[in-house]
Amino acid sequence: MKRVLFLFAIVAIFSLFTFPTTLPAQEVKIGIIYPLSGPVGQAGINNKSAIELALEIVQNPKYKNLNVPLAGAGGLPNLKGAKINVIFTDNQGKPDLGMSEAERLITQEHVVALSGCYLSSVTETASMVAERMKIPFYNFESSSPSLTLRGYKWFFRSSPHDGTFSEAMFAFVKEYGQKKNIKFKTIAVLYEDTLYGKDSARIEKELAAKAGYQVVADIPFRRSATSLSSEIQKVKAANPDIFFPTAYISDAILMTKTSKELEYNAPMIMAQNSGHTEPSYVEAVGKDADGLCSREEFSLDLAKHKPMLAEINALYKERFGRDFSGPAARAFVGFLGLLDSINRAGSTDPEKIREAIKATNIPGDKLITPWRGIKFDEKGQNILVDAIVIQYQDGGKRYTIYPFNLATKDIVYPIPRWSQRK
Repeated sequence: MKRVLFLFAIVAIFSLFTFPTTLPAQEVKIGIIYPLSGPVGQAGINNKSAIELALEIVQNPKYKNLNVPLAGAGGLPNLKGAKINVIFTDNQGKPDLGMSEAERLITQEHVVALSGCYLSSVTETASMVAERMKIPFYNFESSSPSLTLRGYKWFFRSSPHDGTFSEAMFAFVKEYGQKKNIKFKTIAVLYEDTLYGKDSARIEKELAAKAGYQVVADIPFRRSATSLSSEIQKVKAANPDIFFPTAYISDAILMTKTSKELEYNAPMIMAQNSGHTEPSYVEAVGKDADGLCSREEFSLDLAKHKPMLAEINALYKERFGRDFSGPAARAFVGFLGLLDSINRAGSTDPEKIREAIKATNIPGDKLITPWRGIKFDEKGQNILVDAIVIQYQDGGKRYTIYPFNLATKDIVYPIPRWSQRK
């Protein structure tokens, strides 16, 4: 009996060296803080859907032929095939709730990285917690420029900020004016009163001054307003050559409906994205969107330059019943960039993940957005981003109108008066 036990022990020891034990893949937890209810809840839901699609593409081997980071990898290869567990939480559009949820995700859920929060004002507070607790905060879509001007070491943003976006809008206005021999002289800014709106208006006024335009109306309003009649009347009285609105979805819808009711006819409208480009905006106002321009980072008509875009949008629409919005496309791209960083880190150690994010260099052909790639500067801002300008035409359809080499339609200018529309 002793001889049998001795031989069994020898075989067992030998097998440890010859046939290594396969350990179960670990789980990597990532916390995502979005508005999933409240006035901008649909935007958060759209972005959540984009992340869920990206996660499926990474973890399902059938997608290995897609040219995006980690497609079909079945998990994170450098972490022994670790599965990704995304924990979504609702910030309800409230900065204080975003802050408390960030702390809960770190201390109780033990996430290795955070993202969110769509609204810049919520991202501001939630990322403070991540910075204090030394956890990477990889932002996908909040656009306030000040977020990457705080000297933070743990905050990164993969998408453009409102400085980049606004520069594209003003570049378009300048080039279009030169092309058509139009002299634009005055602008009006109307903006919601949180960090996003204030930063947007500040940058637009700075760029207007550089371009020699006079700001004839500078009007803030309270987010989720119940009426914008007074504000639209002021813009109408100022009669600017170009109207620059900045609003989240409920305010963007109200702004358009109020403009029609008050017969305010802006010759050109250049919106700062967000509410004016969410799918629910066109669902609410229909053909009344026609003529409005907006800065963007994504448009389906760019599929002629990026065929992969149409394929991935089809997957999104099949699952969720709508096309990608601009912020959802940014969430899709950013989430894959974060997973790529964690995989390259080969670790769940926050410091190693941070170092991997800093070393990111993803080429543009692996993105569905029209950017040159993802690469961060010392402030944590992606320096390879670009912006486009779109216009609604033909009953609420979006077309790229700038840069001109990517344009699929000519701009309609001036916007037809409400009384002249069919």
